[in-house]
Amino acid sequence: MSQSTQTSPSQPSSEPTSEPRSVLVTGGNRGIGRAIAEAFLAQGDKVAVTTRSGGAPEGALDVRCDVTDAAAVDAAFAEVEAAHGPVEVLVANAGITSDTLLLRMSEDDWTSVIDTNLTGSFRLAKRAAKGMLRLRRGRIILISSVVATLGSPGQVNYAASKAGLIGVARSLARELGSRSITTNVVAPGFIETDMTASLPAEQQAEYAARIPLGRLGAAEEVAGTVTWLAGPAAAYVTGAVIPVDGGLGMGH
Repeated sequence: MSQSTQTSPSQPSSEPTSEPRSVLVTGGNRGIGRAIAEAFLAQGDKVAVTTRSGGAPEGALDVRCDVTDAAAVDAAFAEVEAAHGPVEVLVANAGITSDTLLLRMSEDDWTSVIDTNLTGSFRLAKRAAKGMLRLRRGRIILISSVVATLGSPGQVNYAASKAGLIGVARSLARELGSRSITTNVVAPGFIETDMTASLPAEQQAEYAARIPLGRLGAAEEVAGTVTWLAGPAAAYVTGAVIPVDGGLGMGH
């Protein structure tokens, strides 16, 4: 059967590939979030970063925002839209942990992590979708974790919040896809950050031994996956969960 070279009506309209886009990265003042923001800045995009206490990368718009506060999320988007235009790429990265074993986990340990990591991402995606639907294009990228599918003792709350993002992304992929809005999940494994750098060398070696590639990942490797998902090469990728974990979670 021959393939037609004509553009079908169902294909998305051409997206701008050279014009700077309005990009919002939450929790972009350190670690993975900062590397993601810097990668978009390096591409020439107009990048805004939400933080709770400041410290955005040079060249990024520093926006104060607590993702557990719906009004604060709306205000942050209004500030970004006024400076850069409607958000075309959302990277929901802000997250917290409150690790402890199940029987010691308090109601607050559970609620605070779920509200920040899962419900916060819901608030961000809902607000971003308004502008993206008007533009008839957009990229929503949710930062999950290998523990979403692998599990981790002492992280029932964190694993639940990160697993929930997969259901959110796949539902949004079905809701928003007809408007050329893609929604995907990036699931990092053990990544070299300030947090992992503070671990004892023996513990870092133990982590590395569990990873088929034999090393911890770099934040820049996660950022590269995110910018690819936000770029023209991934225009036909939606509802996907992409691990950046050195093979740690494969098969899950």
